Amino acid sequence: MYQIVPGAPGEQHMIDRDHGSPRKKKFGQDSRPMVLAGLLGGALVLVAVIAWFYYLLSLRKAHLLKAESLDLKKDGYIIRNHAGDAVFTMAFRSGTLDLDSCTKEGHILSCTRSETGKLNFFIQTVREKDTVMCYRIRWEELLDVNSVEHAMACNDSHWYGGAEMATQYWPMRNQGEEEPSPFITSDVYSNRNAFGGILERYWLSSNATAIKINDSVPFHLGWSEKNRTLRFVARYKGSPFKPPVGHSGFPVLSYRVCVGLDVTSLHKYMVRRYFPKPINVPSHEVFRKPVWSTRAFHKSAVTQEKLLRYASDIIKYGFKWSHLELDDRYTTDYGEFDFDPQKFPNASGMFEKLRKDGFQVTLWTHPFINYDSINFGVALEKGLFVQEPSGDLPALVRWWNGIGGILDFTNPEASKWFLSQLNSLKRRYNVTSFKFDAGETSYLPRQFSTMVPLSDPSIFTRRYSEMAIPFSSRAELRVGYQSQNISCFFRIINRDSVWGYELGLKSIIPTVLTISILGYQFVLPDMIGGNAYPNRTAGLINETHALPDKELYIRWLELSAFMPAMQFSIPPWAYDNEVVQIARKFSELHETEVAPRILELAGEVVGTGDPIIRPLWWIAKDDKAAFKIDSQFLIGDDLLVAPVLEPGKQERDIYLPAGNWKGKKGTYKGPMYLTDYPVGLDELAYFLWVET
Repeated sequence: MYQIVPGAPGEQHMIDRDHGSPRKKKFGQDSRPMVLAGLLGGALVLVAVIAWFYYLLSLRKAHLLKAESLDLKKDGYIIRNHAGDAVFTMAFRSGTLDLDSCTKEGHILSCTRSETGKLNFFIQTVREKDTVMCYRIRWEELLDVNSVEHAMACNDSHWYGGAEMATQYWPMRNQGEEEPSPFITSDVYSNRNAFGGILERYWLSSNATAIKINDSVPFHLGWSEKNRTLRFVARYKGSPFKPPVGHSGFPVLSYRVCVGLDVTSLHKYMVRRYFPKPINVPSHEVFRKPVWSTRAFHKSAVTQEKLLRYASDIIKYGFKWSHLELDDRYTTDYGEFDFDPQKFPNASGMFEKLRKDGFQVTLWTHPFINYDSINFGVALEKGLFVQEPSGDLPALVRWWNGIGGILDFTNPEASKWFLSQLNSLKRRYNVTSFKFDAGETSYLPRQFSTMVPLSDPSIFTRRYSEMAIPFSSRAELRVGYQSQNISCFFRIINRDSVWGYELGLKSIIPTVLTISILGYQFVLPDMIGGNAYPNRTAGLINETHALPDKELYIRWLELSAFMPAMQFSIPPWAYDNEVVQIARKFSELHETEVAPRILELAGEVVGTGDPIIRPLWWIAKDDKAAFKIDSQFLIGDDLLVAPVLEPGKQERDIYLPAGNWKGKKGTYKGPMYLTDYPVGLDELAYFLWVET
């Protein structure tokens, strides 16, 4: 029998049974393709097994690099909110992670290497509550490198917080390309590119994310307008920060990022978690009635005669007062704690007259002792000054009133001596309290030493602000760093008598909102009309007293009437009767309608830390328009204030969030814009939220 098998065309191959078994012949000749097929199949199986192994490995790695809505990559990470949307992006600018060195144990994802060497990096998930998810992030270099930098993308969200600035916007506008610089308190009146005297390492965004930099970080802040990023840097080299004793000196960048359901509830959580709260409420009289200061009107030329006339005119023109504030300069030299006998020949009699007229008086003070003061030698002998790095000599400093030493408030003896001088003034003349000026780290020498070493220079600001605690009922501070628990008024830095965002009228609402978000609720918005310096005054109308433009003064006055406290210095009667009448009207409005509401909210601050002056988004959490409004604000949840902040305007556009809002001209249902809403020169638009 023959079997036909495929062959060349026209050829047949026959297998002869006499030459062997047909099966054996078939196996022998057909074995190659079968073996090849088997090998190929085995290889495919092996490839499939290997692919499956790597797939499982990749799944494991992907799972490893996730931490409760956080995705870690070698060059940064992304955080998603409860809905799965990417809301926070951070890039590692100073190095990238070696992801093969990463492990995960419980809620901690850690890595031990970067492309440059060893490090200690971890992200710990901390579910604080059902509505808030937080992540602790720490990048610690184990090699001698200059800095650690992470860059936060602002994306399409709006950001708030950080620091008082000379040019203040709400929300923040990071203009230009700014290299990271030390995030420490500075006098932004003299250095307008620095960070201000009130600051905290805290930022909040409209997409319900927040970041809080740890206190131990040698923290520098920069930004890029082009890339829309904030640059967070930890650095010791070439900076005023010093490593703690026993520390390696290698930089560590550590912070916490939290994500919430909405911006308001998240901020409430952050305030309760990270900021101390005031122990009590300052004097109710300061909330109700204006403070009258000699600063802008008389400046350093104040005398006993001028002060008594100023007080007499307050009474004459029918105004009320909480207290009278005697500012610079009542002493012979700066650093002394008694009255110049030439300018104040009978200080005791002056105080007695003021008391009889019903005035309580506060005095200006500061941390400097000029070299020509009789107290310079006293402080030098006692070792009360901040020293040069060697610790052998006092470090002389320059400030706006001369050159001298600055008291070292880390030294208990210096603090004790300073307080004893203030208490002596208080007893001798029955002084009520003090206005504590300066205190920024920018007035420390570039190189210095203190009795207690300062790893963070802004701790000096904190120690100085503590000097106000014994006098806090009517005390006034212009600096704050981790100082929210001090129960006194915090004054925003001096304003120029101009309209704009650079220390002008338009800057007041953004500044008050910013420091309120930072936990400082008892805000004194500086003097009505600004400081009236001749070279920084719009519409100068009187060279003798550098009076600001009348319209600017009136609009400033109207805005101040809806702030926690009012402060006059340039008196209304320096203008004309119209201004006097408007000033009386708004002072009374403040006392009867605004102050009771603010005092109620002030009582709540002690328990909650919530702002008294609130942004519109506080009650409009998903309203995109509310996130950008910088010329309106809320007092509590139900009083909306919309002052006129532009020259030559007797109307303005007003945005009303959702709800029913009752104004003098009717009730409106928001959300809506009121276009060209009429506001006369003697008016301010405000609306009360009412039930449907």
